[in-house]
Amino acid sequence: MRPSCVRTWISCLALLTAAGCTLAPRGTPPSSVLVPTDPRTLAYGRTNADLLANPEIGGKIRDLFGADWRPASVAGGSLALGAEAYFDQGGPTGVVRVGDADYIAVSGCAPRSCASRHVLLLIQPGGTRLLARLDEGGFVHYYGYGNDVRSAEQPIMDSALHALYRGGNPYPSGRS
Repeated sequence: MRPSCVRTWISCLALLTAAGCTLAPRGTPPSSVLVPTDPRTLAYGRTNADLLANPEIGGKIRDLFGADWRPASVAGGSLALGAEAYFDQGGPTGVVRVGDADYIAVSGCAPRSCASRHVLLLIQPGGTRLLARLDEGGFVHYYGYGNDVRSAEQPIMDSALHALYRGGNPYPSGRS
């Protein structure tokens, strides 16, 4: 190749590389922010036990996890401990805005495993939509109330988690 062709190809490659860096990657999570605490945070209770006993939302949370609510050895789900154990410690965390929707954010963790086994539950005010992200010691599971979580909902959960991290540790400081 002639030197002028090589320079042209290198220039084109540099231009394409620079343009690629300025474009948002496909599937960019929606923006999220922790909203100042307000009465919505405690709409379903102060603790996870209150939340699960709440007649308006408790059953929906169990339905959200389905067979994974109980340990795999009991219910045939995919979680060794069952999602129920992840609500032993913790409670309402606050309100997080993801995109243009507000969610009550509830965190919890499994006893003696808070560092690696935790759950983040998002509840839209009114309890019409529930999303959950459960971290099972290196494996992440996503749940959506009433249906399987679509791939578009996973970025909502991840973005909410990042907003909570920016505001402080989103998980309870249980005894590990």
